[in-house]
Amino acid sequence: MTYQVQKLPAQLRDFRNFLIICWRFLGLPDPTPVQMDIAWYLQNGDKRCLIEAFRGVGKSWITSAFVCWLLLLNPHLNILVVSASKTRADDFSTFTQKLIHEMPMLQHLIPSDDQRNSKIAFDVGPAGASHAPSVKSFGITGMMTGSRADVVIADDVESLNNSDTQGKRDKLSEIIKEFDSILKPGPTSRIIFLGTPQSEQSLYNELPERDFKPRIWPARYPTPELCEYYGGSLAPGISSQLREQPSLAGSPTDPGRFDDADLQERELSYGRSGFALQFMLDTRLADAERYPLKLRDLLVMALNPETGPERCQWSPRPNLEADVPNVGFNNDRYYRPASVDERWAEYEGSVMSIDPSGRGADETAYAVVKLLHGRQFVTAAGAVPGGYSPDALGSLVSVAKAQKVSKIIIESNFGDGMFTELLKPYLVREYPCSTEEVRHNIQKERRIIDVLEPVMNQHRLVVDEGVIRADYESTKHLPPESAPKYRLFYQMCRITKERGALAHDDRLDVLAMAVQYWVTRMSRDTETASRDADDRRQDEELEKFMRAARPGFQVRRRTFTERTGV
Repeated sequence: MTYQVQKLPAQLRDFRNFLIICWRFLGLPDPTPVQMDIAWYLQNGDKRCLIEAFRGVGKSWITSAFVCWLLLLNPHLNILVVSASKTRADDFSTFTQKLIHEMPMLQHLIPSDDQRNSKIAFDVGPAGASHAPSVKSFGITGMMTGSRADVVIADDVESLNNSDTQGKRDKLSEIIKEFDSILKPGPTSRIIFLGTPQSEQSLYNELPERDFKPRIWPARYPTPELCEYYGGSLAPGISSQLREQPSLAGSPTDPGRFDDADLQERELSYGRSGFALQFMLDTRLADAERYPLKLRDLLVMALNPETGPERCQWSPRPNLEADVPNVGFNNDRYYRPASVDERWAEYEGSVMSIDPSGRGADETAYAVVKLLHGRQFVTAAGAVPGGYSPDALGSLVSVAKAQKVSKIIIESNFGDGMFTELLKPYLVREYPCSTEEVRHNIQKERRIIDVLEPVMNQHRLVVDEGVIRADYESTKHLPPESAPKYRLFYQMCRITKERGALAHDDRLDVLAMAVQYWVTRMSRDTETASRDADDRRQDEELEKFMRAARPGFQVRRRTFTERTGV
């Protein structure tokens, strides 16, 4: 990329040299080879570029210094900084402003008294009159309309908060299109994305389709398989070193910042998938084949706690997409039924399953599942803090009472049946209901998948849309990095048969317990069950008519074989 060069020493026309001076002024060690490589790409990269680098490499600091260098070369530039939050964007511009005020070679850029001078927007001294400030910061959801810039820097615009549902990802994808209308025409115009993927469905995966040129700096030298996944996006310096020394695979790319022991500690802390995203820039965990449970196989609708539709038809048509928070993978959607029978009948049965927790950070999860004509209906699901507290026990009984459950199933593996004994007095006092304990000795992940997959694949699991909304809202008090992991439907679409696939699986496990209870009752085909109900209804109407016409008349009820031919 070509920039207008002022009368500066030849050495300073290379941003890497300026970065070294800047780091030494700040009292930092000289930039590492990876940082120097990023600096070179910032100066010489494409008009539309994406810098994906592992967390902690210092890409935001490097880019703040890059903004100072741009203004040193051409003080008439207008630069817009956009981040996921307004605070983060302001931090970027504040650091840039601090460098200008404190570095001797930049102090001629300090704004004069009649120029803009705030952390939100400031001018540099030699800048000419302009509607746009020299540097301006925005949160990604701020009002950018009307802004103009020569360079747009999108610094970590993707966060867990704005990308944890498909709807939010779609919204973010639309917002960044505004950058093109902000960008001024000319040889110095650029859009630079800096980021680390925050989810398996990262926005950064879509940018190459919009003509952005990605460059990737992972924390470890990648394996041949991962190199193939990166394609031509792996930083040339790293790929050339690997070609010369294939044995480097798995070792740190920036040992001066993160040595092998440090990376191992972080991998244990983040977990395998989190480390792959944050440090290896590897989003392949979105591979749908690894995750057998799909949200699109559910039927989503508003349900009644006492009656359900006798028939409902599943169809994945776009116009049937349900308007509920979607925490699934890309292209995985919730769908409303294509058709719903006008006739609703009382559920044939209702069970509530409970998975008790201990005193720690775990939660006691529950699910209420009801049966009607071979389909299962999830009318309530969630969790209460703790396990044995009076508040937790009272809350669970309140749910059972509101849902009019006929039986409560309790996981007895933990506490050896103690939870059931503690719950019984509350049931006797508030809502007499039978209980049953179950014990499992099969690997949890395989058991959950084996129970739920066939039911979901046949679209026999119907979920109340209120359950999905409540599940999403129920974790908003938790830190953004951990909140999704507690959600039922996040767990559902991310479970694999690998042991320990999920950090938390209580809500999904308890749903599988309730579904398993009804599986033996679902051997009948749903259409046969519905026709059977129609026949019984006709027999009852005929009997009413004949009794009215001939008092004392008795209709012989047809047997199941007579009604169905089976």
